[in-house]
Amino acid sequence: MRRIVHVRMTAGTSKTSRSKPLESLVTDERTDPSRLAETLNKKTSGESRTGIKRPRAGAKKRAGIQDMFEFEQWARARGYRLIAGVDEVGRGPLAGPVVAAAVILPEGIDSPDINDSKLLDDVTRRRALGMIAATADIGVGVVSAEEIDRINIHKASLLAMRLALEDLVSTPEFVLVDGRAITDLDVPQRAIVKGDRLSISIAAASIVAKVVRDEMMIEFDKKFPQYKFAKHKGYSTPEHLACIREFGISPIHRRSFAPVRERLCPPLL
Repeated sequence: MRRIVHVRMTAGTSKTSRSKPLESLVTDERTDPSRLAETLNKKTSGESRTGIKRPRAGAKKRAGIQDMFEFEQWARARGYRLIAGVDEVGRGPLAGPVVAAAVILPEGIDSPDINDSKLLDDVTRRRALGMIAATADIGVGVVSAEEIDRINIHKASLLAMRLALEDLVSTPEFVLVDGRAITDLDVPQRAIVKGDRLSISIAAASIVAKVVRDEMMIEFDKKFPQYKFAKHKGYSTPEHLACIREFGISPIHRRSFAPVRERLCPPLL
């Protein structure tokens, strides 16, 4: 069975099995468990991805008046058919991995739920994930906190995006990436500032990456409950900083990030 998640896990944690972050979503009562379970099972086994109803319109509409298909149409006008959107989540947190996703959507797909993941509530994101998993080719790349400390967060983010592209079933002919271009990529690409709000493919990737990372942090919360990772997802909130001061550093904290580094090596007075 093909792996959907490439993981370099930090010391003291077990390697993530194939599709573990996605499998855990099917028990979430905030979405339709039976529908999402069926969707993800079909994605995993390679069965037909039909029979899924389009999700109802979300409460939040896409921001602005930009056509979310503009860049996909631009690429198709130049002869490209397999177009992958790529985005990452988790550059800023003090703990946990950086996660990237690559998504190849079928031509003509549309859903009011697919938008920049930061603009969606959790229920809408998870509903959108069901739609994406039912119809798209998805790849996910995960780089651990340990690897982030070793190579730095910028290189780790690029690595996660390359891993996500490698994890796709199909080889993309063209890549649309949020923000900066991906280095050492043999496929033609176009970097788009705020691409998760302008490209439906990048928006879909942002949703996948966000939900997968959130689920990973919820799992870490079960192992390290004192840090409340399920609540803040590793970001530098006052509550998280207070937990670090009280309990010290966990195995998934990023030791190269200033608030964590200062806890390990407090400045001399």
